[in-house]
Formats: sequence, structure tokens, C-alpha cells
Amino acid sequence: MRDTLTEIFRYLRQYKSRTAMTLFGIVWGTVTIIVLLAFGAGVRKSMSKNMHGMGEGITIIWPGQTSMPFQGYGKDRGIRLREEDAYLLKRLVPQLEAISPEYSTRGAALRVGEQINRPSIAGVIPEYGPIRHIWPQDGGRWINDLDVRDRKRVIFLGNKLAEYLFGEGKNAVGETVLVGDSPFLVVGVLRKKIQNSSYSSQDQDRAFIPATTFATAFGHRFIENMVVKVADPRLGKAVERRIYEILGKKYQFNPDDKQALGIWDTTEMDKFVFYFSLGLNIFMGIIGVFTLTVGGIGLANIMYVVVQERTKEIGIRRSVGARRSQIMNQFIAETFIIIGLGGAAGFLISLVLIKAISMMPIEDYVGHPVLSPAVAVVSVTVLGLIGFFAGYFPARKAARIEVADALRF
Repeated sequence: MRDTLTEIFRYLRQYKSRTAMTLFGIVWGTVTIIVLLAFGAGVRKSMSKNMHGMGEGITIIWPGQTSMPFQGYGKDRGIRLREEDAYLLKRLVPQLEAISPEYSTRGAALRVGEQINRPSIAGVIPEYGPIRHIWPQDGGRWINDLDVRDRKRVIFLGNKLAEYLFGEGKNAVGETVLVGDSPFLVVGVLRKKIQNSSYSSQDQDRAFIPATTFATAFGHRFIENMVVKVADPRLGKAVERRIYEILGKKYQFNPDDKQALGIWDTTEMDKFVFYFSLGLNIFMGIIGVFTLTVGGIGLANIMYVVVQERTKEIGIRRSVGARRSQIMNQFIAETFIIIGLGGAAGFLISLVLIKAISMMPIEDYVGHPVLSPAVAVVSVTVLGLIGFFAGYFPARKAARIEVADALRF
């Protein structure tokens, strides 16, 4: 085996230009397939992160308007939801992991000195934060049960809203904000997050106060919507049906009337991300495989030339007792050594490129490329298959050369 490897490397050094050209095709193909697949994985991860900025596996429920007559009631009747409806659903639907009512208004200005803004102000309960992936910056906190119980005038600010009101870099926690003419204590500021979807406005531009404080301050009897998290997303349709039944019984509308309530199941976005990224990865993978295949075809052609040049040598080796399998194995081994060297160089170059690209500020747009184990396995598998086919057919031709014909050559 050692003598075989020594001989193979001697031939590679002897034909340096040919070896370099062959290696370039393999290196380029390897870099292409790894970087493209890494970009596909990065796009999928970024899209999932962006969509889950609003919350993972959540469902938003809005009051609607009936479109069917039911039990003596006519259609086009408005449905109004109350805060207690959230607790009713929580009690009667065990599949719900968490639920929060949400009041909302844009009717009050927030003021700090000369800075005035009219953001979306939401009235919520403590469960709302974890459901919606709202986490406070260090030194602050989210709304808690005591705030709700005692109707405290506390407020949690989105990070962009806090920057506008207090200035960039200033700690807003512990400061006072006027909501209308009422002072509210800032207890927390939103930790920066990526969010490309919402149903009201971006959380970074919103303000949140306890639901009981909201109802008292603004006099709202009805909530804007409810935010629901289902324990198992696979049960989403069954839970949705149960919600229609419970609220239909309470507000006297047909459970089959889908316009009586507006329900947005955000897990549908996860399905879109999955199929979109799957299609993108397949497309990029095909491009990479084609590029690497071109390099493999070049390698196969070079190996055919090598077989032609070494025909006499093959004849001599056969005449002194070398078996067909030994001849074939040597040429296949030579092919795999070239593939291995080119693949290793391609992997190293890909790592450098991925690291360099990851330092660029593109995460919010297309994400950063990710060299995941799946990408590595696919790349190695494709390299192995191309190496085998590129070496097998020239090696088989070399093994089938007749001794007499080889010596005459």
C-alpha cells in the first residue's frame, strides 16, 4: 500500500500542471456546493428567527362579524370579546399552554419633556410576554401579577420607542413617562429582537401596561384580541374548532361561521418557511452538484489520458503478475487522492469564506451562512460519488487492457 501511494504521488508531481488544473475544478466545485448549501441553511434559520420574533406557535383571535343567521339572530352582527373570555378558554381548553387578552389603543400620547409620540399602547397580563417573546433588557423587568392586581401605573417600552423618548444610550428604567396626563413608571425596556411580522405594529415601537390599569385608565370594556399558545401545534385545528364552539355558545353565533371570529394561526408561517427553504436548498444544491460534476468530468477525462499514457506500463505490470483488480484499485485510489486533496482545500476555503461573510451586516436580510453537519454530510457524499464514478470507468478501461496489446503499444 505504501509503495502504491508513493507511486501515485510521484505521478502527481511529475504532471504538476495537469494535477493543478484537475484540483482547481474539484476545489471550485466543492466551494460552490458548500457555500450555496450554507447560504440556504442560513436563510432558513434567519427566516425562522424573524417570524418567531412575534412568538412561536401562537394564534391571534380577533372579534368579527357574523355572516350566518343563528337561533333567531340575523347576520352582520358584531361580536365583542371581553377580558374574561381569555380565562374561560383557558379553563375549558386544556390544550392551551397560555393565553392573554390584549387591549389596544393609539388614543393617548406618550410624553417625556419635549418628546411626544403616539404609539400603540397595549394592556396585557404577565403571560403575554413569554408568549410573544418579549424579554426585558438587563436592569428591567416585565409586567408582573402585582402590577395587574394593584392596577399599578407601570409601563414597559419598546426599545426604539424608549430611544426616541429618552435618547439613545440612556437607561429609561426608573424614569417617568406621561401617558396622556398620567405619570407611569418605566419598569422595563424591550431587548432588541428581529421581528418581520406583526398584527399591530413592531414591538420595538409599542408600549405595554397592565390590563387592569388599561381598562381603568381608558375605560375600555372590550379587548382588541387574544393571543393563544397551543401546547402542541399539531392540535391547532382542533383547538380552533373548540374555540369557535365555546365562544359561539356564549355569544350566540354558529360555530361554523368563520367570519364571527378572525383567527390567525402563525404555525402556517412555519410550514411556508419549511417548504420555501427546502425548495431553496434543493435549488442551490443542484447548482452546486452540477458545478462539482463538471469538475468530476474533467477529472475523468484526465484519468482517461493517464490510462492512455501508461498503457505500456500497465502491460509490463500485468506481464509480471499484477492482477486486474490491482491495476483498477490503483487508478481508483489515485482518483480519490485527487478528490480528497481538492475537497480538503475546498472545505478550508469555504470555512474562510463563510467566516468572512458572517462578519458582514447582512443577517437581517438573508441571514449568515451556516456550515451545519447536514451540509458537511451532503458535500462529502457528493464528493465521494463523483470521485468513484470519475475513477471507476478509466480504471476499468485500464484493467481490461490486454497484455500483448499493451506491450505492442
